[in-house]
Amino acid sequence: MHQTNFLVREPLLDPQQRVVGYELCWHHNGVAAPSKAAELEALVAFVAGELYDPEQGWLLRDKKLFLQAVPAMLSTDALHDLPPQHTVLSIRTAELANPDTLAAVQALRAGDVGILLRNCDIAKAGNRLPALASYVEVRFTGADVAAQARTYAALKQSAVRMVGRPVTTWEDFDVCASLGIDAFVGKLHLTPRPGTEVKGMNPAQTIILQLMQMVQANADVPKLEGVLKRDAALSYKLLRYINTAGFGMGREIQSLKQAITLLGYQPLYRWLTLLLATASTSGYSPVLLETAVVRGRLAELLGIGALGRAEAENIFVAGMFSLLDRLLGIPMKDVLETVQLSAEIMTALLERGGRYGPYLALAEACELSSDLVSSLAASLQLTPADVNKAHLSALAWTQDVTG
Repeated sequence: MHQTNFLVREPLLDPQQRVVGYELCWHHNGVAAPSKAAELEALVAFVAGELYDPEQGWLLRDKKLFLQAVPAMLSTDALHDLPPQHTVLSIRTAELANPDTLAAVQALRAGDVGILLRNCDIAKAGNRLPALASYVEVRFTGADVAAQARTYAALKQSAVRMVGRPVTTWEDFDVCASLGIDAFVGKLHLTPRPGTEVKGMNPAQTIILQLMQMVQANADVPKLEGVLKRDAALSYKLLRYINTAGFGMGREIQSLKQAITLLGYQPLYRWLTLLLATASTSGYSPVLLETAVVRGRLAELLGIGALGRAEAENIFVAGMFSLLDRLLGIPMKDVLETVQLSAEIMTALLERGGRYGPYLALAEACELSSDLVSSLAASLQLTPADVNKAHLSALAWTQDVTG
């Protein structure tokens, strides 16, 4: 099916702020696309084709995918191509009044597919709930979310997980977390968490930054090796990365000098950027780290066709740096003063301009269900299918590097 819609993701967080799943849906010009059976079947088929590999299995590892469903698509063949234990279909409770729909839902549940019920009267469903659903969505109505969450939690069934929505402030998230309710958080994870920032960098990040500056200055390999040797954990991570990524071509690389030479300076810089974010201990939310990696990788994949691999690696760095101020708990101008970046990356970060900026802006728009997605994609001559494939590929790649 020819794609005219763009994929938008919304992370589902557990009470520890870890991403346990994503809801994926189609958007057109920033508005949710109509819930037609054909559109939803196309979404299931596309996701199955991109995220399930016959040899590697489920590319999102332990993450669950939440997909909207209507009765007419509950028997679509594409559902058989998704791993049932990682698939959750969300359906309106009123649809279960139809005996055929109820039977279809029960058959899916028996096959281990997750079912999330929307608009459910939990008190009325009572003991029947675990037989019908694995999740139930609880809707908050703006006013006193804490009181509403407590009421829902009192009705909680041990076999059924509760999912809160919308959760738009960290205070509301904390109430959900304290009651054991998972939450879809929309844009919340991009909002700095009050009172959790520990300013500055830890020792590991300081060494990583020093190495980044040395790479930028084309320092000799022995000098880079000398700095790396001061941090055993860093040296171990580099050797593990080189050997698992297949750079050694079947032979194990054990020397740092060999590792640096094999990798090359630009890929080394990109790896250090990733490491700088993952070495953060500043009380950041795990979802923020995952978002930074997805954003960097998505921006890179969007730009690789037009700009080539070397330029795309710079776009990855720009994408990672775009959230580094929140990951490190320091203002962006302070981040940019601590490391020397090329003028193109600076322009992308500060203005979303230059050659890299539009790709970074498009990757951000995919997180926010923004109406800018289609216009930015069109300006870069990228089709919805181009952007959607890159989006799912970035999600899968992120599981490998952060898992």
